Parts: sequence; structure tokens; C-alpha cells
Amino acid sequence: MFGKLGQIASMLGNMPRIQEEMQKFQANLGQITAEGDAGGGAVKVKVNGRMEVLSCQLLNFTSVGSDRELLEDLIKAATNQALQKVRQQVAEEYAKMFTSLGLPAGMGMGLPGLT
Repeated sequence: MFGKLGQIASMLGNMPRIQEEMQKFQANLGQITAEGDAGGGAVKVKVNGRMEVLSCQLLNFTSVGSDRELLEDLIKAATNQALQKVRQQVAEEYAKMFTSLGLPAGMGMGLPGLT
């Protein structure tokens, strides 16, 4: 019980530094990127740490043909894969940041979009 009180006191003492690090982290989210693909490379989607789609490429469009529903499913699958990868990278960067601040690495894992 007292260990947790010490962690809380430490965190409150470091609040200006924590806020500064969080601002830096938020500013750098756009630099974290991941790519997902589906359909054997027919569709590639790239996203950033702000959960924005940066690009969507149809590389082997002839393998999909004119099946619109299949193409939509491939785009969705590639996007979801890319988002999962970037979420993992963001969570790892959060853990590094918290550890560097002397806080528990899992502290920020309850944040929306990181689970």
C-alpha cells in the first residue's frame, strides 16, 4: 500500500516533466507508421500513430478482378492489420516513455486506442 503512495507522490513531483514528455510524444505520433497488406499483396495500407490512413495501394488489382466485395474486404483487412501494428508500436513507445520517467511501464495502457 505504501509503495503505491510513494509512486503517486513521485508522479506528482514529476508532473511538469510528465506533461512535457506527453506533449513531445503526442507531437511525434505522426512519425510512427505501420503497413498492413491483404490478398497476397494485392492491397497495402499505411497508417500513422494518429490512426490516420496515409496511403492505400492496389498493387495486384488484376488478381482481385472486378469483385468489388472482395476488394472492400481486402482493404478492410489490410487497414485493420496496419492499425493493430501501429497500436502495438504506440503502446511500446508509451511504455518506454513511462519507464524513462520512473513510472510503471503499463501505466498508460488503459488509454483509448492502445489496447
